[in-house]
Amino acid sequence: MATKSLKARHKALADNHRQLEILNGGIFDEGLLPYFKDKIAETGQFPLKPKRLEILQINVGYMCNQVCEHCHVDAGPDRKEIMTRETMGLCLEVIRNTGAHTLDLTGGAPEMNPDFRWFVEEAAKAGIQDFIVRSNLTIIKANKKYHDLPEFFKKYNIHVVSSMPHYTRGKTDKQRGNGVFDKSISALQELNAVGYGMPDSPLRLDLVYNPSGAYLPADQAALERDFKKALREDFNIYFHNLFAITNLPISRFLDYLIASENYEDYMYSLVEAYNPAAVQNVMCTNTISVSWDGWLYDCDFNQMLDLKVASKVKHIRDYNEDLLNDRKIVISQHCYGCTAGAGSSCQGVVA
Repeated sequence: MATKSLKARHKALADNHRQLEILNGGIFDEGLLPYFKDKIAETGQFPLKPKRLEILQINVGYMCNQVCEHCHVDAGPDRKEIMTRETMGLCLEVIRNTGAHTLDLTGGAPEMNPDFRWFVEEAAKAGIQDFIVRSNLTIIKANKKYHDLPEFFKKYNIHVVSSMPHYTRGKTDKQRGNGVFDKSISALQELNAVGYGMPDSPLRLDLVYNPSGAYLPADQAALERDFKKALREDFNIYFHNLFAITNLPISRFLDYLIASENYEDYMYSLVEAYNPAAVQNVMCTNTISVSWDGWLYDCDFNQMLDLKVASKVKHIRDYNEDLLNDRKIVISQHCYGCTAGAGSSCQGVVA
């Protein structure tokens, strides 16, 4: 009899297969919109190839204290997928021998992995130059064992990248759940108190914005000005940069698009906003994404669709940078989300 974790894995794979069928069928299969591979071929950018590896992005688990409406990871308190210390050890071995200079830890809420702090400490010993932790902010307020996270982040000079749907309570709580806005504000104030986000501070604090509905984000620079003005005037909160990220049509957001009958219109919007200049700097060209169980992907979004790298090397235990650098990046129709308008990645706009 299959274990609960194996049953969950089978269900996730079935969901991935269903979503890929949706993305590759319908308006694309009928020729109403061009496949992404054909679109980038028009400007000689197919097949898409990696550049020099700079970022190792590691998803340490899908467990999260929030259940966000458009989460592309489908994270939540009921998710039990957690990276083990053994797999973290394999990642550390890669860190010691790879050309990557940035470790980007994500989840779920990465801080909920019981070995999160150990991993950060060991990665620092292994020589990582830049740490990124993608925090949902509310984890700092979730439980007393997380209350000292701002000090822990400071100790290791971690670059904190925090999700913040909006600078108003109503829009934030609608997307993230009741009470999320107030907890996020409190957490930001605590981060400011130890130096994060303050003018001229080396402790980097950036916010991430993504739209709450079936539309593309507004201009990143304009959004950043609005966020900074509102948060400073209303709460005396400071941060460095705002990253505007387009919602990709996968996982919960794809389910939302279908349920709200916005899928086709949203895909038309993405294709119409396609920018060939953005293709050159999409995150998959300088990043390798590692899943909680050690499998390798071109990006975090491919990970959620179980689209592993097109290489003989598919797991962190067999890591070989030369072979991975020779691969072709796996693409599908969701990639339009990273190339719409000014482009979008985990670091914000790319063009």
